[in-house]
Amino acid sequence: MTNPCIICVAITGSLPTKDNNPAVPITVAEQIESTHQAFEAGASIAHCHVRDDAGKPTSDPERFARLKEGIEAHCPGMIVQLSTGGRSGSGRERGGMLPLSPDMASLSVGSNNFPTRVYENSPDLVDWLAAEMLVHNVKPEIEAFDLGHIVQATRMAADGRLKGPLYVQFVMGVKNAMPADEPIFDFYIETLKRLAPDAQWCAAGIGPAQITINEWAISKGGHTRTGLEDNVRLDRARLAPSNAALVQRAVDLCEKYERPVATWQQAREILGLHS
Repeated sequence: MTNPCIICVAITGSLPTKDNNPAVPITVAEQIESTHQAFEAGASIAHCHVRDDAGKPTSDPERFARLKEGIEAHCPGMIVQLSTGGRSGSGRERGGMLPLSPDMASLSVGSNNFPTRVYENSPDLVDWLAAEMLVHNVKPEIEAFDLGHIVQATRMAADGRLKGPLYVQFVMGVKNAMPADEPIFDFYIETLKRLAPDAQWCAAGIGPAQITINEWAISKGGHTRTGLEDNVRLDRARLAPSNAALVQRAVDLCEKYERPVATWQQAREILGLHS
């Protein structure tokens, strides 16, 4: 395959702490440094969350602004994708950073179960977040935790609530949600291609499923996500020393399947983003 593979690095997330892995970047300064290392290793998208002074997840627009500014300064051209995820706030607070006009933002278009809670995304909130992304020219990355989320995203693109072409990420391996199952993965790809032939897709695996999903995505012609948000280990015996180390695993898989790693310029072209 000759189509470049976009590697997204999810640098922090809402859950991992330094007790889980000392390499997890918590402060804005740590996140900028970790993102720079991952960028140099081959990542062209930074998926970003922020934490408060106690290390807890927050949707504070000021912290997002400092992180965005730092990544843009130290990783020129890298795509900045801010999270509107539900662990960082409630209701419209989750979209408070969208007026910063990042290149991209995550968007979950439906609810599902997480390990100990319901990840709630009501239709009204989803529509509001999508509308804010249109207003501020932010490209959504659809986080699909279930098949119905893929269907809903294509409906929203068809009626104008989302601007196409879609970029859909399959998230697999979350406890109580969709497992890392290859026939299901293949059906996701088939369904998205049938309903939105011009869409691009990506995939992320949680915990030990990360490397498995990385390989499936790369070998099947999609894009992929890695990083300490989703997985803090290299294997059962070893913690990941950095986000860059997890990016390097994905780069190695690209070499295995003879796929070039997308530069930031190629990633922007593939996603229809300005340079």
